[in-house]
Amino acid sequence: MNDFDAIVIGAGAAGLMCAAVAGQRGARVLLLDHAGKLAEKIRISGGGRCNFTNLGAGPGNYLSQNPHFARSALARYTPADFIALMKRHRIGFHEKHRGQLFCDGSSEEIIAMLDAECAAGGVDRRMGVRVAEVRREAAGAEAAGAASGNTHAPAAGARFIVATDAGEFRAPRVVVATGGPSIPKIGATDFGYRIARGFGLKVVDPRPALVPLTFSAEEWRPFAGLAGIACEVGIACGDGHFTEDLLFTHRGLSGPAVLQISSYWRHGDALAIDLVPTRDAATELLALKRESARRLGPALAEWLPRRLTDTWLDRAAIAGDRRLAECADSLLRDVAARLSSWTLTPDGSEGWRKAEVALGGVDTRELSQASMESRRIPGLHFVGEVVDVTGWLGGYNFQWAWASGVAAGMAISA
Repeated sequence: MNDFDAIVIGAGAAGLMCAAVAGQRGARVLLLDHAGKLAEKIRISGGGRCNFTNLGAGPGNYLSQNPHFARSALARYTPADFIALMKRHRIGFHEKHRGQLFCDGSSEEIIAMLDAECAAGGVDRRMGVRVAEVRREAAGAEAAGAASGNTHAPAAGARFIVATDAGEFRAPRVVVATGGPSIPKIGATDFGYRIARGFGLKVVDPRPALVPLTFSAEEWRPFAGLAGIACEVGIACGDGHFTEDLLFTHRGLSGPAVLQISSYWRHGDALAIDLVPTRDAATELLALKRESARRLGPALAEWLPRRLTDTWLDRAAIAGDRRLAECADSLLRDVAARLSSWTLTPDGSEGWRKAEVALGGVDTRELSQASMESRRIPGLHFVGEVVDVTGWLGGYNFQWAWASGVAAGMAISA
């Protein structure tokens, strides 16, 4: 039988959650995915331990052209709700850093849990099935609309036809949970955006987010030797400001601080980096001048990795071998000010191959925030990363996947 109440395309975090909820509420659900394995992004997340949520997840932790869109789903399905699900399945977890929750064991436990939840709802799960197109068919008459075409206003009794390499499947509701093009090596594509555009829905042009930033070879040559060095910094760009660890690479900057700020960075923007975010650098340097005979370079090396200190002083044309007692107060204040506001301008990023998520996606103005359903194409829903809602680093994107999946799952089984 190829007729279902709902078809979910994409067996990742959001798709699995949506299918499980709808199935357990009595809907006949078909879950399709082109991959041979379930939920590869869950599998590789958090070094294989899956940073599955964040205790502080709320609307303020998400970027979108409509920053209020995520509020409804996040309020109705909270981190506490997912934690309760974990506890029912007896999966151990711990808080690692700033509300970030990880499995004690393997991320495979979460995948198995979601698979079991789908099985409990009688979900028909089919892996390794490629979807060619999604079109809409009105009762007794076919309406235009496919992944590569246009659509008209739907008629009562309409249903969707999902054409795959395993045949055609039909349902009055389709949920697109295909994610975005980040990490293409695991099979990620832009197919969800193509489905949306094929039905005439607007898509906010996606770009890589939570991604390392790069510099031109010439500009980065003085810093390339610092690859592997990490330190805690404050970092700011646009409306974003974070205090996290920064990691130097051969091509630029990475680490949590840069992954976070990359979502706010635009080409041509400078990064403002505070190398001493926990210090009053000017006051401390002036105090050291009075209390010791140390030199400037070694004094700063007590705050920062020595190689970074030497390179930074060299690029700032400041003599690190000067005794603090010989430094004018104005020089020490200048050093402190530069340490607290070191500016660098990236020329790009590592792109989709290193991006953890996509920024942008199906325009939220096209969707109901309560059900994730298209306002213009009844029965067509979008959940998870494919939507223009992007979370911070640290479990926020998984919480959006769970919350948006539940919202759609409730709606398609109402």
